[in-house]
Amino acid sequence: MKSDTKPDVCVVGLGYIGLPTAAVIARAGCKVRGLDVSQRVVDTINRGEIHIEEVDLDGLVQGVVARGLLSASTTVAPADVFVIAVPTPFDKDHAPDITYVLAAGETIAPVLKAGDVVILESTSPVGTTERLRDLIAARRPDLKVPGLTRETPDIAISYCPERVLPGRILEELTNNDRSIGGITPRCARKALAFYKRFVRGECVTTDARSAEMTKLVENAYRDVNIAFANELSIVSDRMGLNVWEVIRLANRHPRVNILSPGPGVGGHCIAVDPWFIVHSAPEETPLIRTARGVNDGKMHHVIQKADELVTAYPDARVACLGLAFKANIDDFRESPARFVAARLARKYGDRVHIVEPYAAELPMEFADTGAVQIDVDEALETCDILIVLVDHDVFRVVPLAERASKLVYDTRGIWPDQPQAARKAPEVLRLAS
Repeated sequence: MKSDTKPDVCVVGLGYIGLPTAAVIARAGCKVRGLDVSQRVVDTINRGEIHIEEVDLDGLVQGVVARGLLSASTTVAPADVFVIAVPTPFDKDHAPDITYVLAAGETIAPVLKAGDVVILESTSPVGTTERLRDLIAARRPDLKVPGLTRETPDIAISYCPERVLPGRILEELTNNDRSIGGITPRCARKALAFYKRFVRGECVTTDARSAEMTKLVENAYRDVNIAFANELSIVSDRMGLNVWEVIRLANRHPRVNILSPGPGVGGHCIAVDPWFIVHSAPEETPLIRTARGVNDGKMHHVIQKADELVTAYPDARVACLGLAFKANIDDFRESPARFVAARLARKYGDRVHIVEPYAAELPMEFADTGAVQIDVDEALETCDILIVLVDHDVFRVVPLAERASKLVYDTRGIWPDQPQAARKAPEVLRLAS
């Protein structure tokens, strides 16, 4: 790849990270071909439309597709830079599954040529970039591969994880710092030159294994801190304390910054990545493992509390507010809200109503439960119990006058003005006829 020309780029995987990444690279003037296994996704993007919810992504994709800078396909073609952004789930035993990463390597290997740069962005256990390198070397013995040759390698292979917050992905892809880990220092420099085309944040080079571990550490750190807040909320429940008030006061200490508790931890990062560290060093990670247990256990605590409330009022209609794993997005992966709502729907059937403004239809686990999807206005008009599971803005702005007569279980602390009596006293409950 010549430094004085804009490279042709192939982004493998057009999901929540891959599509915004492809669009941002295209905005920088590079011609981007997005690769995905779903024909529906490919057709949607080629129409200049999007299949995920993300702020400002629709306009960006429409623009770069119209300018001929972004296209999508189910088949690979030669390029100068290959960016792999595919899922890395875990199995039932929490062991990481890098099948999609290796499949991406199998896909691009036949079209690689001397001078190409391969970058893995998928969150991965330590050593995955080397396994990708070894796969490429096995499939393409005609290429000199970094770390496996004493000569100047033909290609460069690096790892560079994303650091983005759903709802702010486009901004953070551009402005956040990046850790770029090369199989060799030369590989890292090649990737650095590419990222500087569209990243304003600082790009720091390191080795691939350190970059892989850095991504896992970032999310494990957040998981541990959220676990403290969630455990504190359970303790406060036991003691009859308002956890939001306790946290508010504690955070006035200049060196204390307790996060907000919730119904658990979701998403494909914080709820998943810590297990990659635990799997690699099970005897050395009691804290990380315990934090995962606390955060997963919080879902069951919420189910128990909700169950007690719903059981106490057998004629009440129930609205579960939210299914996404965080506010104002349509991402339901590993969502504790989705888990809680589905458990309640399976137990209470058509008494349960689901309010999720970012879902066109309910996920499959709600089939045959009797639960139906309604909007927030209908929930306020017809439901007696409100269980807040996600802090979407549309829920936050509901005024006290519209919910004062409701029984409320607020797992997100979005309604601090909700009268305590309305949470407990049956005489203020207005049952639907």
